[in-house]
Amino acid sequence: MSAEERDAADVIVVGGGTGGYSTALRAAALGLDVLLVERDLVGGTCLHRGCIPSKAMLHAAELVDGIAEARERWGVKAALEAVDWPALTATRDDIVARNHRGVEAHLSHAGVRVVRAEARLTGPRSVAAGGRAYTAARGIVLATGSRPRLLPGLVPDGRRVVTSDDALFAPGLPDSVLVLGGGAIGVEYASLHRSMGARVVLVEAADRLLPLEDAEVSRQLGRGLRRRGIEVLAGARMTAAETYQDGVRVTVVTARGETRVHEVARLLVAVGREPVTDGLGLEAAGLATDARGHVAPADWARLETAVPGIHVVGDLLPPPSPGLAHASFAEGLLVAEVLAGGSPRPVDYPAVPRVTYSSPQTASVGLTEEQARERGHDVVVNSMPLTAVAKGMVHGQGGSVKVVADRSGGPVLGVHLVGPHVSEMIAESQLIVGWEAEPADVAWHIHPHPTLSEAVGEVFLTLAGRGLHQSV
Repeated sequence: MSAEERDAADVIVVGGGTGGYSTALRAAALGLDVLLVERDLVGGTCLHRGCIPSKAMLHAAELVDGIAEARERWGVKAALEAVDWPALTATRDDIVARNHRGVEAHLSHAGVRVVRAEARLTGPRSVAAGGRAYTAARGIVLATGSRPRLLPGLVPDGRRVVTSDDALFAPGLPDSVLVLGGGAIGVEYASLHRSMGARVVLVEAADRLLPLEDAEVSRQLGRGLRRRGIEVLAGARMTAAETYQDGVRVTVVTARGETRVHEVARLLVAVGREPVTDGLGLEAAGLATDARGHVAPADWARLETAVPGIHVVGDLLPPPSPGLAHASFAEGLLVAEVLAGGSPRPVDYPAVPRVTYSSPQTASVGLTEEQARERGHDVVVNSMPLTAVAKGMVHGQGGSVKVVADRSGGPVLGVHLVGPHVSEMIAESQLIVGWEAEPADVAWHIHPHPTLSEAVGEVFLTLAGRGLHQSV
């Protein structure tokens, strides 16, 4: 019997997104026989409909913005002739396809058996898929991911009403869009469409954008988006949406109680995501979801459910798992090492970086100032605008660095960045928070000049009593 025909494995992974395939690759590297069941394409939402295609499009948007900056700020007499939408999407699709082929090659090289079928649990160690029954000697890993959360009575049609899963693949560039939801996904799509020339309205029910981030980050982001011409309505709610031949008529009640009607070519719904468990057969394995549809682990250190040997990774997990691809990678590594008999360190969720790839970008790690105070910390906070350093003036896009630390000389509790390229700056702060460094520990390390990262170094120098360009 060939490897592909065997109906038993050490580990069965259900779902081939970031959490699933990282589990499979690591488990195979540790010598385990792994079966991966995926009903669609390995790589999941992140690779095919989310992280990768959206960041490819946002890079194109950055290039478009650069043309305007060159003309208006630097005297470079350039103009945007047009956006060749088919060429742009072809480049995006090529990037996705090459990544997809790479994931498939990694799985094949590692010896992971991939079954393309719907999977259903039939017991605590058994799965039915593609008309066959499979058993797992060591355990089953659930990694079925998530889908966009929909609103009652609002049915996406892929053209006028879209979700984050299909917005990038809707026909053409709309000349106007209302984005419902001011979390990271909504903000990114609002930024993208504005760069491409659309009139954009961004509606968020909470009193500020990115409500889970530091309040100062939210304020600066809102100002930055408004400067770009995006109409930001925080504390607002949509009360009606009516489609017609050429678009959508959306009724919004603002924070002041005013009723506004927006006629737009497209309504993009980005009000969050929900776990995918329908048809999974959780009850056959003795499992159930919580009120929001998540499968909660009984042991967070092992990401193991109340049923021994069944583990969960990725978007199926409730908070504190943040539902981010890079957290899913870490969760997959952890579970694979547990199933191989190891005792890996638990995922340090507070030290998982959070990034919004809009213009301006935001990047954070650790506690917000409000969270730190709520948890009883006596905090000291220091902030510095990026324009206080020379490279920040060169970019001319504003932004800031904010550090939250323990006043008693304890560790850094959180770092929060807003501005250009801060997604590439947050890794240093991840190490600072994850290794529980104190401001003085960071202050002794030298940041290159001229860079945006100088502002990070300067904030820590000041907190350590060694400020150069910033007074205490």
